[in-house]
Amino acid sequence: MRELGIDHPFVQDNHSHSAHGVVRGLHVQAGGGQAKIVRCARGRIFDVVVDVRPPSPRFGMYQTVILDDVNHRQMYIPVGFAHGFAVLSDAGADVTYRCSSYYDAGAELTIAHDDPAIGIEWPSAQRHLSARDADAPCLADIRDALVFGYRTG
Repeated sequence: MRELGIDHPFVQDNHSHSAHGVVRGLHVQAGGGQAKIVRCARGRIFDVVVDVRPPSPRFGMYQTVILDDVNHRQMYIPVGFAHGFAVLSDAGADVTYRCSSYYDAGAELTIAHDDPAIGIEWPSAQRHLSARDADAPCLADIRDALVFGYRTG
């Protein structure tokens, strides 16, 4: 990873299990920030990252990739990018995250997965969201809270 420019330590590993049709996110850690490496250990997901660094010329732009237990791809998510995913596999999916800092509930921000200003083209009209994700504000509404110290460990 160091050869690819990823040279910070990862201090926490997370694992989530979600059923078919579940959408998680968009989540980001403000403050010191949190880089992640995400992979789908079982099943198949539509994975999304959004640049939420206010000074970035790509602010609000997103990128997607399919992660599954066949292609074994991983997604690196730098500090200052929000993350979300939708479960595509019928039997659900297990997603693992390696994180560059410990989870801080007070620093976590949630952005509406269907924010029209971002315009993510999710793969299914049927989406199951947690109450927190369903009530998330649009990116423009939390822009002032998006301050990152770019601390990686």
